[in-house]
Amino acid sequence: MKKFCFILLGLFLSMQLLLSCQEKPAGQGFLRVEGKFIVDDNGEKFFIRGTNLGNWLNPEGYMFGFKRASSASEINRMFCQMVGPDFVADFWKQFKDNYITSADIKFIASTGANTVRLPFNYKMFTADDYMGDTDCGNEGFARIDSVVKWCRQYGVKVILDMHDCPAGQTGDNIDDSYGYPWLFESEASQKLFIDIWVKIAQYYSNEPVILGYDLMNEPIATYFENKEELNKGLLPLYIKTTDAIRAVDKNHIILWGGAQWNSMFEPLEADSYPENVMFTCHRYGGPATADAIRSFIDFRDKSGRPMYMGEIGHNTEQWQSDFVKAMEENDIMWTFW
Repeated sequence: MKKFCFILLGLFLSMQLLLSCQEKPAGQGFLRVEGKFIVDDNGEKFFIRGTNLGNWLNPEGYMFGFKRASSASEINRMFCQMVGPDFVADFWKQFKDNYITSADIKFIASTGANTVRLPFNYKMFTADDYMGDTDCGNEGFARIDSVVKWCRQYGVKVILDMHDCPAGQTGDNIDDSYGYPWLFESEASQKLFIDIWVKIAQYYSNEPVILGYDLMNEPIATYFENKEELNKGLLPLYIKTTDAIRAVDKNHIILWGGAQWNSMFEPLEADSYPENVMFTCHRYGGPATADAIRSFIDFRDKSGRPMYMGEIGHNTEQWQSDFVKAMEENDIMWTFW
C-alpha cells in the first residue's frame, strides 16, 4: 500500500508541474484513431495522460518488497504456506476490495490525469483459482465494472491491459507463467486468449468509458535465444485477435505492444493495419530525451498510427518530469507505472 501511495504522490507532483495546459474534456462517445492521433466524438484531440493501477489485479513481489516470491502465484503459495488457504482467500478479498477504491480514482483525476491503465490476469475470466476468486470467471467483470463506474464519475478513461496471458506471453515473472512465452507455441492457449478478449469486448462493446483494449503486456522477453522466431508469431496473433474482437465490438481502440518489453516494433511492420488500431511502447531508465525513443517516434510516423508509452517510472522525479516533457513535445502519450 505504501509503495502505491508514493507512486500516486509522484504522479501528483509531476502532473502539477507538467499539465499546465489541458485539452478540452473528451466527448461522451467513443474515442477513435485518426491518423497519428486519438480524437473524441467532437473531433477534438485526446492525449492520454495518467497512471497504471498496478499490483492490484496482478500482484508483483517487488511491489510488496518481497525478495523471492515475485509472481502472483508464488505470492499466493507463500501466503498459504504461512497461514493456510482459508485465511489467504479472505486476505485476497479484502485486498481487492481496498487496494483501489473510488477515492483513488478521484485523487488521480484531481491531478489532471485523464486515463488509467488497468492490468489484469486472464484467470479473472476463467474458473481458475486466482486471488481467492470463487466466482467462476465473472470476478473480472465485477472488478472492471467498479473501475468503470468510478472513472465515469470523475471523467477518466480506462485502458484494459491483459498483463498475464494464457500460458504466458513474456516468459518472466510479470506474466505469472512458467518461465517461457508458451502462448506463442500453444494453439489451445491462443484460442483461450482470443476467446477471453471476445468475451470482454462483447460485454463492454457499448461502454465509452473504456478507451481501448491493450491485448498483451510486454510480449517475449529479451533473453530467449529463439526470440526472433517467437517474434514472428506476434503480428499474426494480433491480427487474428483483432479480427475476432471486431466481430462483436467495432467501437473500441485496440492497442498492439511491441516485442521485447514493448520496445521492438520491427515484428509489427506491415503495409497496412486494421482500423482503430494503435501502438504502445514501454521504457524504464536511460536518457530522458526524445533521441532515446527515436525508434518509437519513427515507427509512429512510418505507421501513421498513434504511439502511447504505457509504462514509465522507477526513477527520480526529475527524470520522469524531463521524460514526460520529451514525450509530450513529440506527441507520445503516456501513463506512469
